[in-house]
Amino acid sequence: MLDYKDIIIKSYALNMSGAEIARQLGCSKSGVNDFLNAFKKCETLSFPLPEGITNYGIAELIYGKAPLSGNRDESFELPDYSVVHSQLTTRKNMTLIYQWNRYKKKCEADALKHYSYRQFCERYSMWCEENEETAHFTPIIAQTMEVDFAGKTFEMTDRLTGEVSVIVVFVAVLPYSQMIYAEGMISTKEPQWIQVNNNALAFYGGVPALVVCDNCKQAVIANEDWIQPELNKDYAEWAEHNHTAIVPAKVRKPKYKSSVENSVGILEKGFFHDLEERQYFSLEQFNSDLWEKLDELNHENFKHKGHSRCYYWEEEKAELMPLPSVPYEYMERKEAKVSSDFHVRFDNAYYSVDKAYKHQKVSIKASTAVVKIYSQKGILIGEHQRATRKGQWCTNTEHLPKDYNDYREWNAEYFIRRAMTVGNSTVSVIKSILSSRKLEVQTYRMCLGILNYSKKYGNHVLEECCRQAIAANKISYTYIKNSIPAIAEDICTPQERSRINEERNRGGFVIGSDAMDVSNLLSKSLKLAQAPGKEADV
Repeated sequence: MLDYKDIIIKSYALNMSGAEIARQLGCSKSGVNDFLNAFKKCETLSFPLPEGITNYGIAELIYGKAPLSGNRDESFELPDYSVVHSQLTTRKNMTLIYQWNRYKKKCEADALKHYSYRQFCERYSMWCEENEETAHFTPIIAQTMEVDFAGKTFEMTDRLTGEVSVIVVFVAVLPYSQMIYAEGMISTKEPQWIQVNNNALAFYGGVPALVVCDNCKQAVIANEDWIQPELNKDYAEWAEHNHTAIVPAKVRKPKYKSSVENSVGILEKGFFHDLEERQYFSLEQFNSDLWEKLDELNHENFKHKGHSRCYYWEEEKAELMPLPSVPYEYMERKEAKVSSDFHVRFDNAYYSVDKAYKHQKVSIKASTAVVKIYSQKGILIGEHQRATRKGQWCTNTEHLPKDYNDYREWNAEYFIRRAMTVGNSTVSVIKSILSSRKLEVQTYRMCLGILNYSKKYGNHVLEECCRQAIAANKISYTYIKNSIPAIAEDICTPQERSRINEERNRGGFVIGSDAMDVSNLLSKSLKLAQAPGKEADV
């Protein structure tokens, strides 16, 4: 329930807006504004409030009734959850969906409105929490899937660049059967988060009524009161698509997702040690090993039971809700301009577009697997598999002109001609860069970046930097980018260094040396304190 007294005081005494009040109280802005509008219309209550009035008294005067926990719509028949709980804990093989069907039939017979199965399960969880029932954590068949990230991470090395990436492991579990699903991820952004949740549902072969998640930013934006958390919009749409409900765990309360916490512990104390000793060069290689070990674990019998996780999962799978016909697909959207190398840049990778759209604006729609590029008229003009590493080039050779030299911009001749105005070493570096990739067009941006350093540092500095790169056998854009500032510092005249510093600081605000003097700061503070409308502290 909203703190009505606090809202009224903040609004009338402190002149705070509805948005500011909502932010401080951790509730919705519309809820605060709706209450304030109802308060203004109330003829029996005004500010200042009568002494001793409670939130329930305010609600009765404004709405004509005291609110129930969670602002329940009283037009729906409330199930007797004490009876539901008793049935679940005392009768063998009793399920929550059976109890819901019984409640639904009774409501239909009495012409009463009934909750959906999802709402029925969600309110049962709330009832258990309010009544401090330990059975809130008793596994109910097909009721819940708990999801989280493992604390242990792994490393993956790119064979081409030697770059090391971190693999984060997503873990899901069905508490009733303890069936575990896990998957390695390079990125934990929303698209990949949605994808691994889709993969978990596909692995289990159905959808549970509730999904209990941690308070990670991919799932939850704010969770201050637990009863009404603010969910990530994409994750909320994912839940709606799958006809399930998201119930975030309480902040810093691991017992609310005890099954997945326990499963993470089993993995980290078990075969994660074996995976840690191996070297991985691709995410597919890591997941293949992970799933092989996980399959062994799920088929292994429990120590004090005669059956495995898979045995109980076969029973639970029959009670899960069916999967939607089409999985929910997260789509990123962005506008870009096709460059002179016939590629657009998206998410730190490059994708080719037909030469006819050079220098034109295009729209990009991307899922976790595919990147689609559309013209301004909405025509699909390019489709690629999504890049799996930073700086990757995805090029369809049919998009490129047959003869690059037919184009006056951005071709080998253009870059070599520019390099000749700098010096022989620069020409050698540019020629080496042009031949460093399978497709020449993929090197144009690096060539442009190298040659543009002549504008900032001068031709003689760039030429010396290229000479040193050749001598060290480190001909790359990265080497030149990292070394040219130091070379400029060594060989530039004082006048040239002054010019470079002016270019670097252009647009910046330079303060005088006395601006941070203590006596000046104290003098300014005293003047502010003695300004009109304020009294100086004595």
